Amino acid sequence: MSFLNSFIENVRLYPDKIALEFIDPPLQRVTYAELDRLVGQTAMYLQSLGVQPGDRVALQLTKSLEFILLHLAAIQLGAITLPLNLAYPPDEIEYFLSDSGAKLFFTLEASREKTQSILPRLPELQQCIFLDSSNPDQFESLITTYQLPGFDYGSPPPLEPPLRAKDALISKFSDTAVIIYTSGTTGRPKGAEITHGNLLSNLQALHEAWGWQPEDVLLHVLPIFHVHGLFVALHGALHAGATTLLMREFDARRTLQMLASGQCSVFMAVPTIHQRLLDVPEAGQFDLSGVRLITSGSDRLPDEVFTDYQQTFHYTLLERYGMTETGMNCSNPLRGERRLGSVGLPLSGVDVRVVNPENDQTLPEGEIGEVQLRGPNVFKGYWKQPQKTAESFTADGWFRTGDLGFREPDGYLTLCGRSKDLIISGGLNIYPPEVERVLAEHPSVAACAVVGCSDREWGERVTAVVVLNRGESVSGPDLIAFCRERLAPYKSPKSIVFKDELPRNAMGKIQKAALRKTVCSE
Repeated sequence: MSFLNSFIENVRLYPDKIALEFIDPPLQRVTYAELDRLVGQTAMYLQSLGVQPGDRVALQLTKSLEFILLHLAAIQLGAITLPLNLAYPPDEIEYFLSDSGAKLFFTLEASREKTQSILPRLPELQQCIFLDSSNPDQFESLITTYQLPGFDYGSPPPLEPPLRAKDALISKFSDTAVIIYTSGTTGRPKGAEITHGNLLSNLQALHEAWGWQPEDVLLHVLPIFHVHGLFVALHGALHAGATTLLMREFDARRTLQMLASGQCSVFMAVPTIHQRLLDVPEAGQFDLSGVRLITSGSDRLPDEVFTDYQQTFHYTLLERYGMTETGMNCSNPLRGERRLGSVGLPLSGVDVRVVNPENDQTLPEGEIGEVQLRGPNVFKGYWKQPQKTAESFTADGWFRTGDLGFREPDGYLTLCGRSKDLIISGGLNIYPPEVERVLAEHPSVAACAVVGCSDREWGERVTAVVVLNRGESVSGPDLIAFCRERLAPYKSPKSIVFKDELPRNAMGKIQKAALRKTVCSE
């Protein structure tokens, strides 16, 4: 069973209703019936390329209708989509495509030269299709020859139509729908297998918790390669039969204008975006009272952003808690107290406990420990990494989040940090070992450590502390440039601090807590 069942039902109920509208160039608008037709045609196109259930289809595209059609069509066929950040450089893309065994890769024409250099090293990749993001007609021309019965095209379809969600349950509840790569604290990134059941159960829980209605209009400003923008926002609107207005490139002033226009009822963003809205000159002139739901997620909401929102916009942000591996877990209530510093209460069907990480014993209320989760939202496991999967679960089936927090007597959960030094910048996860591994490749670097320092705009900024080899000399900007050639820009250090040595304990392990305290206060 797939969340596409609800989409197909909404096609039947609201065929002429606008499903998706891109509000900046190239302007595009499709109804639910048109989206259904386009997804069906795209599925037939993928079939013509040999896509079978379980095949991986990788997407490194702009926020576009093409991305959405390919994603939904792959799910409809029982294939697995692999959304990839546009910022990933070729080396990282090669790893993702190789590790996943992707059969097809859709990417941008603008990256053709860089991409072609890695293709000979990917024997399982059968085809790489380059799309021009500025020319939506290109993709339309690819799929228009694949025509679905039931639509008046004037000629019979050249292929058998794909299985449709309304005709057959293509995928089992436990089948993988999407693989999202999440950086490991050691070694290479891991592919989290998100099942059809994970997606559907989370949508149903959020539908209940946030009061989604067909009348809702979502203003979508998030990237769609990410759990927040793809699963929570876009899937949420399609599941509800709502309309989604998509902004390809975030613009703070225009976002406020749209929210104040009365057109939009739902808005989801990360703390960095909320801060940028507050930074708009004379932001208080924008009346957001017509927006019934404004959420914040993907990173801890700073207390000052929470209170500044109340003072500037007279609106109390709704903070929630999610992860790549679990989707959404907790949320402050739609009606009720939205508590400063808290991520709220467990969603329907989600169990949360706080334990002593040494023995997995539940701790009393108010005591800080590791947050563990259980429920139909929790992922299937890490792709081709059974050992890592096993390590991520307790003997009795609870997922170890690695987050620290405590439960209050009334059930509200408060997070207190991350046990594995995860850095979240602009809502995106960055694990220090990935950056440290790249820095260590530089011939002048003897030792390094990467920490996250508090940053007003980004939440945290990636800061690298570097010890140089004796007699070597290299500048901070040169090291940053070295990293940006090998890492996505958001993962690369924003600042370099040079030290004569790094603080270590008796076992030789770098003491990051002490380092962070020193470096981030400088």
